[in-house]
Amino acid sequence: MNRTARTNDRFRPSGAPRGAGATRAPRPSRPVGHGPREFAPPATRTAALPPVETFAGLDLPAALLAALHSEGMTVPFPIQAATLPNSLAGRDVLGRGRTGSGKTLAFGLALLARTAGQRAEPKQPLALVLVPTRELAQQVTDALTPYARSLRLRLTAVVGGMPIGRQAGALRSGAEVVVATPGRLKDLVDRGACRLDQVAVTVLDEADQMADMGFMPQVTQLLDQVRREGQRLLFSATLDRNVDLLVRRYLADPVVHSVDPSAGAVTTMEHHVLHVHGADKHATTTEIAARDGRVIMFLDTKHAVDRLTRDLLAVGVRASALHGGKTQPQRSRTLAQFKTGHVTVLVATNVAARGIHVDNLDLVVNVDPPSDHKDYLHRGGRTARAGESGTVVTLVLPAQRRGMNRVMADAGITARVTKVRSGEAELSRITGAQAPSGVPVTISAPAAERTGRADSTTRGRRSRPARSRGRSSAPRTAA
Repeated sequence: MNRTARTNDRFRPSGAPRGAGATRAPRPSRPVGHGPREFAPPATRTAALPPVETFAGLDLPAALLAALHSEGMTVPFPIQAATLPNSLAGRDVLGRGRTGSGKTLAFGLALLARTAGQRAEPKQPLALVLVPTRELAQQVTDALTPYARSLRLRLTAVVGGMPIGRQAGALRSGAEVVVATPGRLKDLVDRGACRLDQVAVTVLDEADQMADMGFMPQVTQLLDQVRREGQRLLFSATLDRNVDLLVRRYLADPVVHSVDPSAGAVTTMEHHVLHVHGADKHATTTEIAARDGRVIMFLDTKHAVDRLTRDLLAVGVRASALHGGKTQPQRSRTLAQFKTGHVTVLVATNVAARGIHVDNLDLVVNVDPPSDHKDYLHRGGRTARAGESGTVVTLVLPAQRRGMNRVMADAGITARVTKVRSGEAELSRITGAQAPSGVPVTISAPAAERTGRADSTTRGRRSRPARSRGRSSAPRTAA
């Protein structure tokens, strides 16, 4: 069968038009710009299929249903139940849902099911997921890998900060599904290492973040290269004019579904604004970081993140920094250590506000208040995921109170406002704050990684004479 003629229409009756009667709307070549924060989603011309109550009620391949069962997934989340019947039928989908609402499987199961049974030619993927950050790309890849494996589909991640030659090699070997950040994928396309004209299912995850990060030119250039008659699934936590232009340019009569549009709608999440004074803010932050259990702390700049991390380590808090100045291996290692509990405090810039999922994370702290409501929602979305409970705390100096009131109003959230000082019982009640041990710690690499690094170093220094071992002035290492 000619590959150009092959389509992902196995869920559509023979001869039926794409999207149950929908025709792809014209795509004007208008620029994507900035504008109002929110827009009204387009009205759907074709009625949506009704939601399902179980995954078994969906027309999914048997191997995919078996994989869901083995992963303990039997009842879909609301956004999955509502969108999957339509996306499996070939409809375009516009899904609005907060992080943690189940979006990855909402688009992932449809993408995999509609790609099942096909084989990609070298450099020509059949399905594409575009995401704004490396961390989100890794999370999506990890989440979909067991399901792709059940269907014998090859899935590869294409992100910056990793060897581009290795990624080009994976594409050359053939990958049915590619999860990518826009910049790195465009680099590979420009090099001739990847072609997108066979991509029949395209997903834009966290579309608003891609717009906020300035990826719109790359996104539109990539979308212009995928198959025009292909399927588009766009998911976003918020909808602004940038996303509106993507929807109207690339989606045809989409099924629109909105669930948990803001963190304020999540009843399992508490919001606290803590009024602090400058002289006491650092001590307050340190005591919160020393609590029992994990916490993510957000600051505005890489310099501030590194400084706070050093300060916390010096007083016995097992903290690690995550920001765009770290290499991708460093970022991946830090996240892995945080998820296993080797690190208890993740100190981060907004790079961590998307794409991080950690089970049982019950506290997020905005050490520096977010600049707008979207940043607040995405930072807070790291906790209270998938029905779990969680707390978002924002430390606010007197000069920041008016701006924080505006952010909360825009987010549609009513927070509990409390004046606190370090060492007070109220601070401990809200956050679990306690005094740190005061004994400096160092966060070491996992044992397996240290061994691998030592072996590599040894291989590179065989001609050098042995040096004295055992000399060390380093502080105590955290286990």
